[in-house]
Amino acid sequence: MAQIIEYKCPCCGGIIEFDSDTQKMKCPYCDTTFDPSALMELDEALNQQQPDSAQWEIPQEQFDASETESMGVYHCQSCSGEIIADANTGATHCPFCGNPVVLTGRFSGALKPDLVIPFQLNKEDAKAALKRHMSGKKLLPRLFSKESHLDEIKGLYVPFWLFDADVDASFSFRGTKKRIWRTGDREYTETTHFLLQRSGGIGFDNVPVDGSSRLDDAMMEAIEPFDLGAAVPFQTAYLSGFYADRYDVDAKKSIDRANERIQNSTTQAFTSTVHGYDSVVPEHTSVHIRNGKAKYAMFPVWLLTTSYQGKLYHFAMNGQSGKFVGDMPVDKRLYWKWYGIYAAICTAVSWLLLYFFFL
Repeated sequence: MAQIIEYKCPCCGGIIEFDSDTQKMKCPYCDTTFDPSALMELDEALNQQQPDSAQWEIPQEQFDASETESMGVYHCQSCSGEIIADANTGATHCPFCGNPVVLTGRFSGALKPDLVIPFQLNKEDAKAALKRHMSGKKLLPRLFSKESHLDEIKGLYVPFWLFDADVDASFSFRGTKKRIWRTGDREYTETTHFLLQRSGGIGFDNVPVDGSSRLDDAMMEAIEPFDLGAAVPFQTAYLSGFYADRYDVDAKKSIDRANERIQNSTTQAFTSTVHGYDSVVPEHTSVHIRNGKAKYAMFPVWLLTTSYQGKLYHFAMNGQSGKFVGDMPVDKRLYWKWYGIYAAICTAVSWLLLYFFFL
């Protein structure tokens, strides 16, 4: 049976055909022409590409009996959060939702972390960071810093999965260059398309993925990075005086997020090697993740909760670097005031530009 091969135009998506007059491939919809040899190279590249793949090894080591004796698990009756703490620590409030928590069991049968980054910053550092975070915010209600109450501040070890992997990848990009010129009253634009290919290997170490579903992933990623150079082998003594969230998203369930972060970083790394074009768009990618390994680590995070006019606002600070994030209320009156001023300025500038243009 005869096979029909179709080539799509990268400009408009139409099916391109061979044009006997120009001896080139031509799109009948936008009249763009292509050198047949370039399409042959594209075919060869696509035939050599393989589907994406990933291979991972998952840690299995668990706590022994002597270690679990010094740890307790606090269970929140409101949000079902499980928090690991020193067995002698009395629970007060859940750092996730602010409700009281009670001791319900030991930390038996849980996977033992490989690494821990000890807290470098204390509670006073977190309070000072919150004040700095509030200062200079034009749209923050003026009474927020005075009337808001710091309801809860907790030092929490957050579970993270750290993924190491080697990547073999190949990419095909569509690059364009534009040339614009004028003849009389007409403006012409010539767009030249290029087939760009890149292939090679890249290694990744300690790609972090938050292992707790109760913590906002965007907030945890916002306080990255953590310096793994300061990580030490895990010991239960580091938990003394702090809380530690027990993971509820295991390594296998975190692999998809790790693959996504690795693939995005790989695409960015290979795209950054293409220069001198007006636009560069990845068209075909092949990413193979091999030698994948996962480690379990605990990272230090300060969680702060403030209340203002009956609403809770949550903040997080990297307990190692001090990077601070969190949402705050917006004064709607001030917002519309500044919006009106900005709109008035833009309108005035537009009228001035039109005035000088017509002059």
